[in-house]
Amino acid sequence: MGYMGRQRLRARALDWRSQARDHGLQGRDHRHSRIVTPFLTPLDADALRSVGVSDPWSYGMADRVRFGEIDALNHVNNVVYLRWYETLRVNYLHDYGIYEDAGPDPKFVVKTVGLDYKAEVHRGANYINVARTTQMRNTSFTMHYATFIDGRITTTGDAVIVLLNADNSKRALPDALRQTFITRDGAVQA
Repeated sequence: MGYMGRQRLRARALDWRSQARDHGLQGRDHRHSRIVTPFLTPLDADALRSVGVSDPWSYGMADRVRFGEIDALNHVNNVVYLRWYETLRVNYLHDYGIYEDAGPDPKFVVKTVGLDYKAEVHRGANYINVARTTQMRNTSFTMHYATFIDGRITTTGDAVIVLLNADNSKRALPDALRQTFITRDGAVQA
């Protein structure tokens, strides 16, 4: 890329940063007259609603499909969704302070995971992954995930996560953790 190309790229980045600052989490892509959501930045309920993600989702992250995530059929490989949801889950647990609510040295272990593919997703697509906790048991909780493209769900998933002690024995979910799930996501006791 030549000097002028680098200058245009730098100007676009500066323009996006100033617009994102002026508009909260979002900027506007004037070439296409559409909202641009920053990638790999936590999105709250208000930001999600503004880009077409419906209730009850209150936590998400946007990104773009990369070439390495495509399979021979030219759509996102099935295993990639598990990676996306894992990244989202770790950020969710961190951003909501769940590691702290779980007590000293918590170990969160995925017991089961499931995916439901509803539509193909192709290279270059911008998507938003969302997560929420829907139910709690004594030592585990269930998270639900979805992938949105242009306000439409393309994939859903769920995982049961168990809280363990350092010796791998099950640990009861602390009240502070339960309250976080109830307050943030409307989770219920199963």
